[in-house]
Amino acid sequence: GMEHKNCYFANSIIFSLQIFLGALAFSFFAKGFSGSYMKSMSSQIERRFEISSSIVGIIDGSFEIGNLMIMVLVSYLGPRVHRPKIIAVGCLIMSAGAFLSVMPQFLMGRYNYERITVSVDNSSKSVSACSPASSEGPAVTDATETLSTMINAGCEKTTNSYLWLFVLVGNLLRGIGEAPIMPLGVSYIDDFSKEENSAFYIGLVRSSGMFGPTLGFLLGSFCASLWVDVGAVDVDAISINPKDSRWVGAWWLGLLICGTVNFIASLPFWFLPYSLPKEGENENLKISHLSVQGDHCKIDTPAQPQLKFSEAAKDFLPALRKLFGNPVFVVFIFLTILQYNSLVGIITYEPKFMEQQFNVSVAKAIFLIGRYLTYFQIPLSKSKLLFVILPSVLEGAYVNSFVAYLLNLLYFACSCEALQVAGLTGVGCKRSVGNVFCNAECNCKVDQWDPVCGDNGITYMTACFAGCKSSSGTGRNMVFHNCSCVQGQGLGLGNSSAVLGQCQRESCTKVFPYFLALQTACAFFLALGGTPTYMIMFRDHVMRIFFPGGLPAPIYFGALIDKTCLKWGTKSCGGSGSCRVYDTKEFRNVYLGLIAGLRAGCCLLYLVLSVLIMKRFKPDGKEMTDIKNAERSASKELDTANKREILPGSRTSEESEETYM
Repeated sequence: GMEHKNCYFANSIIFSLQIFLGALAFSFFAKGFSGSYMKSMSSQIERRFEISSSIVGIIDGSFEIGNLMIMVLVSYLGPRVHRPKIIAVGCLIMSAGAFLSVMPQFLMGRYNYERITVSVDNSSKSVSACSPASSEGPAVTDATETLSTMINAGCEKTTNSYLWLFVLVGNLLRGIGEAPIMPLGVSYIDDFSKEENSAFYIGLVRSSGMFGPTLGFLLGSFCASLWVDVGAVDVDAISINPKDSRWVGAWWLGLLICGTVNFIASLPFWFLPYSLPKEGENENLKISHLSVQGDHCKIDTPAQPQLKFSEAAKDFLPALRKLFGNPVFVVFIFLTILQYNSLVGIITYEPKFMEQQFNVSVAKAIFLIGRYLTYFQIPLSKSKLLFVILPSVLEGAYVNSFVAYLLNLLYFACSCEALQVAGLTGVGCKRSVGNVFCNAECNCKVDQWDPVCGDNGITYMTACFAGCKSSSGTGRNMVFHNCSCVQGQGLGLGNSSAVLGQCQRESCTKVFPYFLALQTACAFFLALGGTPTYMIMFRDHVMRIFFPGGLPAPIYFGALIDKTCLKWGTKSCGGSGSCRVYDTKEFRNVYLGLIAGLRAGCCLLYLVLSVLIMKRFKPDGKEMTDIKNAERSASKELDTANKREILPGSRTSEESEETYM
């Protein structure tokens, strides 16, 4: 009976480890999926809550802050906690964060985008955007008045200026929930799998998680193409299209899906044991671990010695000091922080860049970023990573990084005509005869944004600014006629009409494919050169503690992009909203300049790193034994007295010298 029970037990152990691996792989997928979805929705959140890009950067950074707060704690607790249950709680917290972020959608009411054109009753009478104080005025004035009273009514109903805090707290919770998954999951595999299988299992778990980000961006692209109040509003009545800077997609819909996926990810972990006997240990050892209590089969785990936090801290700090005394390590940290910053900046703001520069809808831009991320995953899943940086690896990384930098400079060549907006980009509204404004008699409100494109290829802030006297059609097919400013540009009387929306710039549409080809090449070289370095960092989760380095990227990118805004929107209750239109040239220079600067820094640090390593490298075939030893001794000190007490899976430093993604 005993042998039969033991056999059954051995099988159930293997089965438990398989379940854990499967569950961990799915939780890796879930966190990548929800993380990239949130990233993809940043421009939608910016518009829905009428906030600036720098606030979006702060919302984005709250995830890192939450992650950081818990990461140190988790690293100390290590195996003294019930790891599967802590991971389950983490997934639940991530799920709660996603659901919390959705709340404003149900508190804010419908989204009223900024517009001046309103259809007056069902009569076929055309609406004039230009309302001089003449006899034809009243009908139009009534229309605009009803609109403003309608907006004010919406304003009293909900003070939604700070509802974005829900999204911030939700994101913070996602960061907190995600923190234990990787370190505890990896250390659990390290502890209970065969030494030779451990790296393979971790690689398996990670590569299955790779699909998460790509699918997250695909979902983001789909949701961005749906109207925000989908199902509650007649979409045909909406006068703007997905390319418009006032368009808001169904950002909340994907968050419901992310919340559900994270909830499902938590379920299997509740049923996994505190610990397992080590995979592949011989039967006798297994029997000694078993004590039969009636029919109940129980593992006697060796008691974990309780290490006091203060003692751990005492050992931890000298070890850190030793690591930071190693110049190779310090340069390496800064190099990784710079690479991480440029990557985070690109993933956060590239959709906005594409949309503003090349007339692409946000939905399409998000889809393309998802595709861009897949290039990073091809080399990842195949590259074997070394914790010790060997000169050959370094040279490859440097060459690839330098090629990526040169390609990055070519981005500046992918320029196209700037958007011409009358009154904003130096194009005036003066008549050709005399020095009079062509819309002088129209009484236009300066703070409105409901752009129209004149036949002359110039965009006007509103149909009123174009001096349009009549219109035909409804919804997004409305056409304005008799526009005095469009006439004034030397066109015949017959041609003075304008259509809703910004003017499309043909040259930009033509340049876009070249931009995409360049982006693909850039991503590929970066992935070949730079990503192994990231992965070495992520593998050794001592490093995660130094990763607030990526935290400021969305904030300073956002703040600098805000500086290039030409026209801020107006909230329904007054006050400035999100940016409606950017100076495309300035935006391009700031955004591409930032990335080029960060990449140049990377190239420089790669050079410094190779010089440092060449100095230490002994050409007598000893393969850098001294560096290996330096790294090892520093890592050994981190492990101090109790090998797995201070950091989960502290085996990282010695045994993960060859681990892969």
